[in-house]
Amino acid sequence: MGKQCVVFSLGEEYYGIDIFQVREIIRIPTIVKLPQAPEFVEGVINLRGGVIPVLDLRRRFGMGKAEDEAGRCIVVVELGEQTLGVIVDGVSEVLEIDEASIEPLSPYVAPAEARSVSGIAKVGERLIILLDLEQALSWKERERLKALAQAEGLVASNGDRPEAL
Repeated sequence: MGKQCVVFSLGEEYYGIDIFQVREIIRIPTIVKLPQAPEFVEGVINLRGGVIPVLDLRRRFGMGKAEDEAGRCIVVVELGEQTLGVIVDGVSEVLEIDEASIEPLSPYVAPAEARSVSGIAKVGERLIILLDLEQALSWKERERLKALAQAEGLVASNGDRPEAL
């Protein structure tokens, strides 16, 4: 049995997240910047009347700025009861990955803090880094994002809707 993943890129690397966490993929709309938000939080968007925090995965993972901004998009995900958007360089496909081709992350490759990586899948000649977005944010960070979105939701009044891909 396989694991279905949405595969996206950050730079030259491919990443996969469980398709059951993905709600939709949208173009990047106007993002409202939030004062005192963590460095990796781009801001919030209005998604069909709901205020959604948006994270830049490049900044979260300590990568440089994207060379090509044109293909970037937001993957809207659900982490437990919280919906948030993650900016990625591009989404390439939905892929079923055979469980036998998934290797756990070696402790020699990454420290224990890299708990957001749940494994590495070998698909043909590609290596796909499988992410557990639930683990990419600490409980404290998730609570802060929820509070920021709720605070912004109280003052948001524009009816902008992002354009779906």
